[in-house]
Amino acid sequence: MKAVIQRAKDASVTVEGKITGEIAFGLVVLVGITHEDSEEDVSYLVNKIANLRIFEDEHEKMNLSLKDVGAGVLSISQFTLYGDSRKGRRPNFMAAAKPEVANPLYEKFNSLLREEGITVETGEFGAMMDVQFTNVGPVTLILDSDERK
Repeated sequence: MKAVIQRAKDASVTVEGKITGEIAFGLVVLVGITHEDSEEDVSYLVNKIANLRIFEDEHEKMNLSLKDVGAGVLSISQFTLYGDSRKGRRPNFMAAAKPEVANPLYEKFNSLLREEGITVETGEFGAMMDVQFTNVGPVTLILDSDERK
């Protein structure tokens, strides 16, 4: 399971002209799920994201977490994180989990973040979405549950 996290001072996602999720401050999290991912992968990334110290304290040091600053998450499912473009000019997405596997894990991801006390807004799984945000810093990190092994 992969997550691209971007610190944002504002963010929204629109599906068919309607805003489905919006945060004032926090993280935009793009979530990719592959065939081998499990609830253990979900728990690992939720714990990492909820507690990762990437917000500034009073000394302008990245020392505070989402929970510390009361920030929200705009969570976007993103199967293209598992795109493979090593051959040819068109990426293949064979490593991305099928919707019937990915959607329950994505929903679990959002649910566990909420259980951590974090406000979570989302797009719409499988839909064409327009995501807008202002990246602060900029701060962008890539997390991969495979890296815990």
